[in-house]
Parts: sequence; C-alpha cells; structure tokens
Amino acid sequence: MPIRPRRSVLYMPGSNARALEKARTLPADVVILDLEDAVAPDAKEIARGQVAQAVREGGFGPREVVVRLNGLDTAWGEGDLKALAPSGADVILLPKVSRPEDLLAAGKAIAAAGAPERTAVWAMMETPLAMLNAGAIAAAAADRTTRLSGFVMGTNDLAKETGARIVPGRAPMNAWLMTSLAAARAHGLAILDGVWNEIADEAGFARECAEARDMGFDGKTLIHPSQIAPCNAAFSPAEKEVAWARTIIAAFDQPENAAKGAIQVEGRMVERLHAEMARKLVAIADAIAARETAA
Repeated sequence: MPIRPRRSVLYMPGSNARALEKARTLPADVVILDLEDAVAPDAKEIARGQVAQAVREGGFGPREVVVRLNGLDTAWGEGDLKALAPSGADVILLPKVSRPEDLLAAGKAIAAAGAPERTAVWAMMETPLAMLNAGAIAAAAADRTTRLSGFVMGTNDLAKETGARIVPGRAPMNAWLMTSLAAARAHGLAILDGVWNEIADEAGFARECAEARDMGFDGKTLIHPSQIAPCNAAFSPAEKEVAWARTIIAAFDQPENAAKGAIQVEGRMVERLHAEMARKLVAIADAIAARETAA
C-alpha cells in the first residue's frame, strides 16, 4: 500500500453543513466526518444525510475521508451503515471496538451494505476491554473480512470508563497507548493518538504532539482547525533528519556495501536496520511533499 501522511486528523461534526464544506479546504491530511460523539441525538438523521451527500459529491482533494458511524448496536448504527458504506468513503471508523468479533460482524455488514472493496475500517480503541484485547483486535486484520487497517485512540472515553485522569505527560494512560501502538505495529496497522481538549493551551498541545510523535504514532486526532498547522509540523520529519536518512540510504546503496550489515557513514556506525528506518522516513517525507503540492 502507498504511504499516506496522517499527521493531522480532524473531526468534523456531520450535523454542521458549513463544517463539511470547510473540510474540503483545510490543510488536514485526514478528515473524520462524525456521526457519533459530535452529533446530538435529535440531529443524527440530518447528519447522516449530509455526510452521505458530502462524501458522494467528493471534492476533498488529497485528504483521506473517514466517516465515523454510530455503534452498530445503537438506534442509528444500521441506518448509518446502509447510507455510508456504499458512499465511497476511504475509511469507515467503528466506535467502541472491544473484541475481534466486533470487527468480523461489522466487516460482514459493511460488505453486505455495498461498500467498495477499497473502503477500509479503522477501530476506535476506547474501552477498558479493548485495552485488554488490543493484540487480538489488531490480529483480526489478517482476516480480510474485517477490512481493518488502523487504530484510533479514544482517550476521552478511556478516561470516562476507567477514571484515569488526563494529565500532562499522560502517565495514567501511557501503558494503554503503548500497548495499542505495539499491537498495531505488530500487525501492520496505522495508529493515531487521541485528541487534545484544551484548544487555548497551545504549548500543552505542542508538547503532547511531540510526545505522541516520539512514542511512534502516525499522527493525532484533532477537534479544531487551529490545531492542524502545529500538528503537521510536529509529525513532519525535520529537514536535517531527511538529509541524514538520504545519506544513509545512499551509502548502503553503494555496490561495495550491498552485503554488509553495518558500515561507517561520516564517522558513525550505521546498521542495515538504520537504512530500513531511513527509507521509511524518506518515504513519509516524500509523501508529505506530494500531499502539500496536491493541496
């Protein structure tokens, strides 16, 4: 699969027509058109119709389009599925996935509703049971019925369900975050960090973006357009990093180094695993450059 930047992933309420229109112009890598938490119960059906129409009309350019449904066990889930599965969205985001069986059932329902083969599924990881089952949930990606290709951390719901506080550094949640990340990486999934609630606290947001980047997340979910630019900056490789990565790649590509496991580059010992890391970093940097050109 081609690498896609997923640095900034913005939730947009499906009940707000102006927000849906604005989603086509914002510099976010991904937009999540939300039918669940961001929509009041009395606006669910309006939101469903507006989101289905927006996705069918397109016009989102290089942005990846994700639709978060209401849970399939709710009064709105079945209607959401029938309206959005065949819409052409890139991804269907399923809330409160707690067991691999949830994905198998949803995958069958998504196919039966007429989803194109290319439509993927992401799982919200936001329940205590999901944290205990993270490895098994990620392993469900091996069954193509599930369409699973990514995790999205639901840190607010985790706080609600466990009583853990969201504090600077997120010490109460770090074990869950890293367990979910390890599970995702073990099975080739993308993984996105949860939201930052304090929109006015720019320094705190920048700190948490840097923490999530250093943990290994692909990007971060956002609740306001003002968070896009700093998030993109945090999750974009620095020019110095990219230049060094290209130097490592060039050194290992030399014929005399083709069979070597470790070489010296500019006075530093570099192993072949560093070359693999360098190729991944350059690939994401190139994908970001292409994304920004396409915008």
